[in-house]
Amino acid sequence: MGSVRVRRQTGKLFLDFTFRGVRCREQTALEDTPANRKRLRQLLGRIEAEILLGTFDYGHYFPNSPRAARFAQACLQPGADAETPVFRDFAASWVAEMKAQWRRSQIENVQSTLGRHLLPTFGERPVGEISRSDVLAFRAALTERPKPNGGRLSASRINHIMTPLRMILNEAANRYGFNSPCHGIKSLRVPRTDVQPFSLEEVWQIIDQVRPDFRNYYTVRFFTGMRSGEIHALTWDHIDFERRQILVRQALVKGELVPTKTDGSFRNIDMSEPVYQALQDQHRATGQFDYVFCTRDGRPLHNGNVTNRIWYPLLRELGLKRRRPYQTRHTAATLWLAAGEAPEWIARQMGHATTEMLFRVYSRYVPNLTRQDGSAFERLLAETRYQQAEERP
Repeated sequence: MGSVRVRRQTGKLFLDFTFRGVRCREQTALEDTPANRKRLRQLLGRIEAEILLGTFDYGHYFPNSPRAARFAQACLQPGADAETPVFRDFAASWVAEMKAQWRRSQIENVQSTLGRHLLPTFGERPVGEISRSDVLAFRAALTERPKPNGGRLSASRINHIMTPLRMILNEAANRYGFNSPCHGIKSLRVPRTDVQPFSLEEVWQIIDQVRPDFRNYYTVRFFTGMRSGEIHALTWDHIDFERRQILVRQALVKGELVPTKTDGSFRNIDMSEPVYQALQDQHRATGQFDYVFCTRDGRPLHNGNVTNRIWYPLLRELGLKRRRPYQTRHTAATLWLAAGEAPEWIARQMGHATTEMLFRVYSRYVPNLTRQDGSAFERLLAETRYQQAEERP
């Protein structure tokens, strides 16, 4: 039900009503008097009657309104449905339906993306009236949006923002029978980032120089390839000393203990001798607690605290290049490859479904570490030339 209201700043009356799920406020030049209010209420009655009958023409009543052109354009879109809910309402119901299959961290990420990026732009728009050009314009605006600390949003970050928008509009299109405006819009190309593993000499340097209470922790990280969330969630009931295996069954994500993200991540990691010895030593220190690596009172480690208080200060002290803790995982893969381990075995240890990712990500490090880099061919050429030279009279 619409209403006639007054704008306090100007004292002028305006109409407040809903059309196609959008709240519309149209300003008038009329003063706030009983006569003018009666006149506008009559006008509002006609408008609402035409909306009910489906004959309302926004441009006829408000030809100079920016909404008139938008509503007219929406009517020309094939499959656009005047009865579709506004984006804000549909997104809320969609999130409520999807919560059952999401982790808490994913719920928080989607809700944050909605609140910061999607609702301010699309919140009051009926989902059936959002066009392809609207979506492309939104993505283009994201590329120009500055970050609080300077710079621009990365292509990866923009793709993460666009993902829930695409999912919401695709679902709305399926339910209300219109063509999804996201159809055919591809994700932005994300530049490949080089891995920066540590050399074996650097690994031993880190392990030897780190605080004694974190020596076992980094030994396990460097020689198993475990992710931060996996090693922080590791409990003693998932350590099999008899079979010398670490059972990766869960991860710690934003303080929540959750199952591994994929079937491949659900895996058993074979302990090398340094890992076995490190876990034996760690059991003497924290065996009375549930978590293998934990605080003094048995609580799991906080990723940010370990990274900022232990990892980065240690790299600075050793004069090593600043690298994310995730590089310990890359280091394990390159060291296994350098040692000549079977790629299929390495993929299982890493939690990869196939060896494809292994070769795509780490292949350029293998030649330098194994000397399978053309040097054998060079030696052959050099030896042949030397033999030819000796045979010449």
